[in-house]
Amino acid sequence: MATVTNTTQASFYFILTGIPGFEVSHIWISIPFCCLYTISIVGNTTILAVIRTEPSLHQPMYLFLSMLALTDLGLTLTTLPTVMQLLWLNIRKISFEACFAQVFFIHTFSFMESSVLLAMSFDRYVAICRPLHYVTILTTKVIGRIALAIICRCILAVLPSLFLLKRLPFCRSHLLTHSYCLHQDLIRLVCADISINSWYGFALVLLIIVTDPLLIVLSYAFILKSILGTASWTERFRALNNCLSHILAVLGLYVPMIGVSMTHRFARHASPLVHVIMANIYLLAPPVMNPIIYSVKTKQIRHGINHLFSKRNMCLK
Repeated sequence: MATVTNTTQASFYFILTGIPGFEVSHIWISIPFCCLYTISIVGNTTILAVIRTEPSLHQPMYLFLSMLALTDLGLTLTTLPTVMQLLWLNIRKISFEACFAQVFFIHTFSFMESSVLLAMSFDRYVAICRPLHYVTILTTKVIGRIALAIICRCILAVLPSLFLLKRLPFCRSHLLTHSYCLHQDLIRLVCADISINSWYGFALVLLIIVTDPLLIVLSYAFILKSILGTASWTERFRALNNCLSHILAVLGLYVPMIGVSMTHRFARHASPLVHVIMANIYLLAPPVMNPIIYSVKTKQIRHGINHLFSKRNMCLK
């Protein structure tokens, strides 16, 4: 097979894969996918609308929640076009440029999800361990700087890996193993030395995928220590209940992430269907589950949603 270099990349394309072994049923499989994407888009858009329209929710906790909803929305809209056009129209080709753009947005939003959850754990730590200084520490200016730092951190983390990958020749099969482009999928098609890419990927894993959850665990260790020092069980329960939504969101991100990593590491020869299912769970679970978790477990968000829809019903009348 001919080697694809930078001079021929303009006409180069990749071939996406749907659900292996169930190609004839793609139109039926599209129904649950369509439902999940709809839940994610409607749920996260509703959360953003509620936080924007309710002045009582213009607080640090809910501003961080709006960042999480924006990230989930971005991740959903990044994978939706290729997944649904493959399932509905069986369009499997994706150009070199479009594939690299999708890789950039998928990995950037995935890292942003982790970074925002880390920022939210800091918010919970300040709220519980230093409640008297909460408003003075997490000012609007500080939250804006945290948001800017998250964006810069994730973009600067992803861009070098794309530049390192783009300089390499592709000379193997065009066939990808998912219905969207992932960096670990593209690197398999390279026919050159990828040691620099591998070392950078390892550094990236340590910087974000390992460091973020460790810092989240550390913040909850301080929170737990503070909670156990409170006088009554009622106060302890109230403090833990305030953290429950965030804990569930953390589990919703990192459990599928660990599952995907374990599958790639220890089950390389497993059925392709296993890898596809794990990857789809990893990318779809957080954007779908987070708005449900915060709508059900956070009373202020629930009241805000009821207020938003009651105002719209009044307008319709």
